[in-house]
Amino acid sequence: MKLWLVRHAAPCVEAGICYGSTDLPSDAAATAQAAFQLAAVLPQGLALATSPLQRCEQLAQCLRELRADLPLKSDARLAEMDFGAWEGRRWDAIGEAALAQWTADFWQHHPGGGESLAQFMARVGAAFDDSVRAGRDAVWITHAGVIRAVQLLITGQRSVQHAHQWPVQAPAFGAWQVLEVPA
Repeated sequence: MKLWLVRHAAPCVEAGICYGSTDLPSDAAATAQAAFQLAAVLPQGLALATSPLQRCEQLAQCLRELRADLPLKSDARLAEMDFGAWEGRRWDAIGEAALAQWTADFWQHHPGGGESLAQFMARVGAAFDDSVRAGRDAVWITHAGVIRAVQLLITGQRSVQHAHQWPVQAPAFGAWQVLEVPA
C-alpha cells in the first residue's frame, strides 16, 4: 500500500515560535495552491484523513472541494506533538537548559509538561497500524512531526532513545512524500 503524507501549508505564525499542537490557521493562498497541486496527482478514491488542527483541516477541505472522490475523516492521532507550556513561546526563549533536559531523556521527557515522544509515537503508531490493517492506499494531511514518526514506523522502529535518531527530513509546507508500506 502507499501512504501519501502531506504537510499543511505555512501556518500564520512568526518564525521561531514553538507551535506544535497550537491550533493555528495556515496561509489561505498557500493552502489553495497546495490543494490544487495535490488534487492533480492523487489517485482516485484514496482514504483521506486529516489532523483536526485547522491548518490541516483547511487543506483537507480545499482538497475535497477539488476532489469529491476522497472520503474525509478527521483523526486526532494525526495532530502534531503537544509541547505544553512551550506552545506559543519562542524556541530561543525556552532556553538551552530546558532543551538539553529534553534531549537527555528524549523518549520519556515531557517537553514543556506536554506530551512525551513515547506518547506521541504510540498515538501516531496506532493510526499507522490502523491504516496498514485497512490495506488500502491513503493520504494523511498532517504535520512534520507526524511525518517524521511515520518515517520511523515504516522501518519497524517504534522508539527513539536519543535525539540524533529522530529524522530531520520532512516535506516543506504544502508538500508531500509517498511511502510504500511493506505488506
